[in-house]
Amino acid sequence: MIIEQITVTAFQQHARILGCETTKRAICIDPGDEAERIVEVLDSHGLTLQAITLTHAHLDHVGGVAALKKLKPEAKVILHKGDEFMYVGLPEQPAWIGVPRSQWARMGMEFEAPPPVDEYWTDGQKYSVGELEFEVIHCPGHTPGHVVLFEPKERKVFVGDVLFAGSIGRTDLPGGSTEQLLDSIKNKLLTIGDDVEVFSGHGPTTTIGEERLTNPFLIGDYWRSGTRF
Repeated sequence: MIIEQITVTAFQQHARILGCETTKRAICIDPGDEAERIVEVLDSHGLTLQAITLTHAHLDHVGGVAALKKLKPEAKVILHKGDEFMYVGLPEQPAWIGVPRSQWARMGMEFEAPPPVDEYWTDGQKYSVGELEFEVIHCPGHTPGHVVLFEPKERKVFVGDVLFAGSIGRTDLPGGSTEQLLDSIKNKLLTIGDDVEVFSGHGPTTTIGEERLTNPFLIGDYWRSGTRF
């Protein structure tokens, strides 16, 4: 598997290009910005972009979709239906995080309306990229329609903002739920194997096993029911 990471925006969000080494088919996960740079990386590997695959629709993960779609119009935009309301609302999202409208331009947060969604993720779906096959797992909590992409043969999972090294996603934005998020992590992510490498939307990579043992949100009595992970 080809994995190229491009860290973008003031939020230090990781846009990732994943490619099949044999077929040169590729996806871009969460292009938050810098579409031209993403295309340069694709071209450097001789990759064909088949889809712009979104884990969720927060502005730092979808802010570059419109520009990338213009450069690669054949690429399908794929999102879970549960996040379409915030995807369509991208131009107004800075207000959701408390940024005054007068500062949007200076902060690079003036977004054009994103292109229509071409396909919708479904929980348990298998999605092929050449010889790679990802399992789509719906993990709500950070947002209602958040998904993660798990490649079982490669033992890698791309989790967006569900889980981080030593932390979990925030749940204080529209559609967030701490209870749902912890349930998603406990009953979906932690079941895929301790050896699986975790690629988060921000920060360093980790593993399922490392987070099971050391993440302060996943040990002790943080889980509101009192259940220990």
